[in-house]
Amino acid sequence: MRQTRPFTRRVRSGPLHPEITGPGGEALAGQRGFLRDQLEEAGGACREGWQVLRRRGPDRVQFWFIALLVGIASGMVTLAFRKGIEQLQILVYTTHDVHLHSIAETLPWYWLLAVPVIGGLIVGQILHRFTPDGRVRSVADVIEGAALKEGRVEMREGLASAAASLVTLSTGGSTGREGPVVHLAGTISSWVSRRLRADGMTGRDLLGCAVAAAVSASFNAPIAGALFALEVVLRHFAVHAFAPIAIASVAGTVVNRLEYGNVTEFRLPEPGALNFYEELPAFLLLGLVCGLVAVVLMRSIFFAEEVAGRVQGATGMPRWLRPGVSGAMLGLMAIWFPHVIGVGYETTAAALTGQLTLGAAVVFALVKAAAVSVTFAGRMGGGVFSPSLMMGALTGLAFGHIATAVFPDISGSEGVYALAGTGAVAAAVLGAPISTTLIVFELTGDWQVGIAVMTSVSLSSALASRMVARSFFLTQLERRGISLADGPQRYILAMFRVSAVMRPIESPTAAPRAALEELLGAGIAIDQSETLHRAMPLFDQGDTAILPVIRADGAGEPEIVGALHHLDALKAYSRALAATAAEEHS
Repeated sequence: MRQTRPFTRRVRSGPLHPEITGPGGEALAGQRGFLRDQLEEAGGACREGWQVLRRRGPDRVQFWFIALLVGIASGMVTLAFRKGIEQLQILVYTTHDVHLHSIAETLPWYWLLAVPVIGGLIVGQILHRFTPDGRVRSVADVIEGAALKEGRVEMREGLASAAASLVTLSTGGSTGREGPVVHLAGTISSWVSRRLRADGMTGRDLLGCAVAAAVSASFNAPIAGALFALEVVLRHFAVHAFAPIAIASVAGTVVNRLEYGNVTEFRLPEPGALNFYEELPAFLLLGLVCGLVAVVLMRSIFFAEEVAGRVQGATGMPRWLRPGVSGAMLGLMAIWFPHVIGVGYETTAAALTGQLTLGAAVVFALVKAAAVSVTFAGRMGGGVFSPSLMMGALTGLAFGHIATAVFPDISGSEGVYALAGTGAVAAAVLGAPISTTLIVFELTGDWQVGIAVMTSVSLSSALASRMVARSFFLTQLERRGISLADGPQRYILAMFRVSAVMRPIESPTAAPRAALEELLGAGIAIDQSETLHRAMPLFDQGDTAILPVIRADGAGEPEIVGALHHLDALKAYSRALAATAAEEHS
């Protein structure tokens, strides 16, 4: 360790300035000497601080620099994805999503039908060739990667999913672009984590940086992007993660603004008016209505996926054809309702500005829910955030038309209700009331009706979270058998393979072979490929402190390869819980 030079005082034999003499001069010389001493001590403290920074600081500073690079890369990939959608939409529909609905009304009916079918067939081929299960990766897989895979997501499948979502959103798929870009950014952070051989904590932080930058670059919403990564993906607000995620989020926003400028996605005609005390009960009721709408939307998607899976299994339909069938159904809807094509920002903007009647808002909401369900059922790719924004805007506008008609003297404009509904449905679907509220503010630039949005968001989130597994993404994982909604105490056991915790059979501390064979004969055993999540209930069921660990090849009798001790499993569980708590509170 390098030693710092000790501080010394320089003593002079005469006065500081020969011209200063007498009592007054001596006092002045003493003050200057004291000042010199203080400056030397301050300089020594700075030198010591620099040495500490050199010894301890570069790791963290270097990580912030890496977070900045990850943010820039994620922002650029997100921008490229968005530009790709725009160019392909111009190619097939002669315009991009801002005016897609208006242009689609003028296109021939056979074109509206054919484009989603062709797009679906292309998506089917992409997923069939490059994914083992024909499923598009999205935000739920990123959450799983953060919780169970040390911040890593699938690379090959993720790139294929991004390509499939790009085609889907360009050819009439009724989903959003936030899910694909979040997973695409996750592939960037996963690549960096593998190159750095990052541990789980660092990998999760890098994943959060990538997600924040992707959301910020997609919606020009830096505050919401950072909070989305913390609230939805990492699901904690640890202080150590905030700085790099904020840096990456700002970087993603800068990338967006260099291309599009400092503009919001939606523009309201004028700031909304709100009679705070008299009108708040209406926004409380709107929150409950939006919570129910969010639940209906989510359950419709899951129901459609189940039906599509059963139809595919019953008919023997090849999986590459499934997106094409959904494309045909979307094309038929688009002939009469071109509003369902693409992300739907034009219709959302029309709802926020009050340009739709009550009947139109209700019909468009129903058709949009059906179109989103059909798109997800066909595994065509895309996210759920933009559809939930559109559903919320339409629901809020319909509610606003009724509220202003029943109570015209105390009600504000319909646009305020549409804005509050936008946040309320989206927050309930995403399970992210904080970040969604801020996204709505940043998308519209209207901060004057914040109390209305927060009121509706709070009730919609509270209601919907009790009717599904907290959110759309966590419910998706729950349906795959991955339980993350109840916290780490549930899913941590799934992170440990039995083979990593067991004691080998040749170890003298394993267990007597005779005892293990007796338990195996009683049907009490665990395969070495299983996790502790599967093993822990067996200890209680068999009333034993030891489980035989077997290797079954399917050809003959299972072979005992080790013993899993209840105490070892509990120790591994305890250490993992402690590490998780330390990370979330650091």
